[in-house]
Amino acid sequence: MDELISSMLVPFLACVVLVGIHVYLGMHVLLRQVIFVDLALAQFAALGSVFGMATGFANEENKLAYAALSFGFATLGAIFFAFIRPKSKRIGQEAIIGISYAVALSVTLLLSMKLPHGADELRELFSGNILWVEPGKIGWSALLYAGVGLFHFVFRKQFFAISQNHDDAKAAGFSVNLWDFLFYFTFAMVVTSSVSIAGVLLVFAFLVIPASTSFLLCDTLRYRLIVGWILGTLVSIVGVVASYYTDLPTGPVIVVMLAFVLIIAAVLTPKTKS
Repeated sequence: MDELISSMLVPFLACVVLVGIHVYLGMHVLLRQVIFVDLALAQFAALGSVFGMATGFANEENKLAYAALSFGFATLGAIFFAFIRPKSKRIGQEAIIGISYAVALSVTLLLSMKLPHGADELRELFSGNILWVEPGKIGWSALLYAGVGLFHFVFRKQFFAISQNHDDAKAAGFSVNLWDFLFYFTFAMVVTSSVSIAGVLLVFAFLVIPASTSFLLCDTLRYRLIVGWILGTLVSIVGVVASYYTDLPTGPVIVVMLAFVLIIAAVLTPKTKS
């Protein structure tokens, strides 16, 4: 047991930190019906890293360049999603986000062909390496997430008004483009840090699955947040322990377990529950 705690304490703490901010952002994502925005922004961040390696702007000795390029590309994605909203109702914003993700992924794959260990680099970007994350990195990320969370709490009225009904918020006089940009910009800040800790796959799962499960089980935002945090944390504990004893990668194990809990919630939820 002591060996388990010493080996898995840091990955578990990383999961707890990730769950805290991503469940909250997942509420907005579900309300806005832009499910793939996290995946798209995460892919933009990954593209920035691969671009730096492929062009020589970043290397193993210059981690600051990695972070700057990753954040820069994610910010460009945030600006694009904030200000590009289809005028035709035949094409929803989710379609634009999905197309952006496909393009970013394709460019990432093409650039990776120029890397000596391209396949290994891509596998780490997607699956992450949460087992070997440094405690200091978790601390800095926790401070960043706390700052983003505080900002969203102070301006929660604006953020939730736009997430719940974009058109009504605009009619009420909110500067929709500005608050959309601030939402996606802070989202990009979180995603850039999260991808470097856990990879694209686990970050996307933490964003969508606990929030979706809580939407099935609860009707109010407060209880959805609480249930999402509890479920995300408990599944992280079980996933970390399971990966330790089965010698399987932690990220994919947690994703599968989160999906299993979601399936159970869907089965148990009454058909009449909205």
